[in-house]
Amino acid sequence: MMTLKIILKNIVMLVLFLLIPSVISSQKIIKKSQTENYLLNNSVKSIVVSKDIIVSNYFQYLDSIVKNSNIDANYKLTEHLLIRFNPWIIDTLVTTDYYKMMEKDSFVYNQKEQIVLRKGSLLLIPNSLAVLELLNTFKKTYLDINVPEFKLRIVQDSIELFEFPIRVGRNEKKYLKMGDRITDLRTKLGIGTIVGHVKDPDYYNPANGQQYYLTRRDDDKVTKLPQIPWLETEINGVRNGQLIHPTTNPNTLSKSYSNGCIGTGEGDAWIIYYYAPINTKVIIRYNLKRINKEGDTLTLKNIYGY
Repeated sequence: MMTLKIILKNIVMLVLFLLIPSVISSQKIIKKSQTENYLLNNSVKSIVVSKDIIVSNYFQYLDSIVKNSNIDANYKLTEHLLIRFNPWIIDTLVTTDYYKMMEKDSFVYNQKEQIVLRKGSLLLIPNSLAVLELLNTFKKTYLDINVPEFKLRIVQDSIELFEFPIRVGRNEKKYLKMGDRITDLRTKLGIGTIVGHVKDPDYYNPANGQQYYLTRRDDDKVTKLPQIPWLETEINGVRNGQLIHPTTNPNTLSKSYSNGCIGTGEGDAWIIYYYAPINTKVIIRYNLKRINKEGDTLTLKNIYGY
């Protein structure tokens, strides 16, 4: 009987001996997992949107978030950093494009009333490491515009991220009342930077100087003008009023049509804006030769006769 008890005691001790390392290891794993989750959850703050935010209130709302975040932060947060850290917002803004909404059988008379941030949405605030990484990305990103190709590309580290159709200036000279002079309407070429953003632009006809508030769309419907940022350029050290901005008539894209500005689609303009913070490099060139995806060399139409 004593022998049986001794055998059972030894078995129990052996089992405990085998289990203890496993328990300790499990506890270490749990603690490590809890620590990683703690660090993850505390390295990136978040904000819950308390009410629906429409386009007309969008920039003011972002400004308030940036201002409050910068009170205690040891780095400077900007609107571009915030939105690039929350790229789903760009996707939402793109869908406010009048023509994308019409594809869904949804006529929008006033784009400014569209909801872009819904109540309950979560906005992540980048930490200092994320900010440094984004700032480094900004430095490596530039806009490449080839006038006779009617294309604007966003390039990062020689990798093309986006390609958009554009319209460019007409090959003519015309009196523009806003400049009070005969103006060469051809889009100016050269290298420069983005020097300004106009977040709530006023619309004027440069030919007669009159302000307007409505636009006739390509489908002949009339709507209010959208609120989409314009980008001001400085090319070859000169600020000549040449802007990158959306057009409400995409039928004019891939044409020489404007008074010198570079026109884009409405949805495309949001992407360009958030990939082109102040000081982003801009190249506006005139290359008639281009290589297509098949490797063939194509010759473009010489729209300006250079």
